[in-house]
This record gives sequence, C-alpha cells and structure tokens, in this order.
Amino acid sequence: METEGQFSPESAEEASERYEALGPTAQVVVKEVAKAMGLDAEAYEEQVTSEVVETARDVLFAESLAVRVGTMDEFESWRTDTACEITLVGAENVDNVVWHAAPFAERAVAATFQSERRAAVGTLRRQAFGRIYREVV
Repeated sequence: METEGQFSPESAEEASERYEALGPTAQVVVKEVAKAMGLDAEAYEEQVTSEVVETARDVLFAESLAVRVGTMDEFESWRTDTACEITLVGAENVDNVVWHAAPFAERAVAATFQSERRAAVGTLRRQAFGRIYREVV
C-alpha cells in the first residue's frame, strides 16, 4: 500500500483554512494561464469569472489530498478497521483500490481500478472533494 498526496485534514476547520489559503494561488494560476493563452485585458475580464477561479481552487485542493493506493485485499483490511461510511465507485471485481478517508466527517470515498492508477487517483480526488469537502469548505 502506498500514499500519494500530502493533505489529510483532521478537522473541518483545517480543511476550510486550507481551501481559503488556496484562493490567491488559484487566482495567480488562472491569470498566468490566461496570459499564456494570449487573452488581452478585455477578454480576461469577460471570460475569467469568479467561477473559473473557484474551479481552480477546487482542483488545487482536491489534487493535494492524501490518498491510499493498494490492492483490494489491503482495502478490505483497512475497511474492517474504520468507522467511516464508505462510498465505493467502480467495479468490485478488480485488483486495486484508491481511497481517501475524512475521519472528522466519518466518511470515506474509494475508487476501484485494474490498471489505470493515475486516472483512478484523479477520479477519487474529485469524488472526495464533491462528496466530503464541498459542504465543508
């Protein structure tokens, strides 16, 4: 079993603080991407809405989440030791699972995969943000 990512909030407050702290970074990322796309000031004002910056912040938050990657057996072993309610997405008859738990919310999300680890990690992080953190932040 391995861990990818570094952020695993221990409280709703810690998650909210991290999300808020990513606001300025999201603004800079969006501004630099707009520059790289050659948007002039008028186009920038027209196309870069608060929703665009919020989406960038959501992605920055989700992509930093710590997730565990392991076999189905490792996941099942972890599952027996957790009090979290688990949402499992994907097929059940595959060899590998990626998961993220938020014990403060008593919830976890898991995504199964056979061979596309990177895609599963990305999917899981988006699922974790939508199912656990969106209501917290």
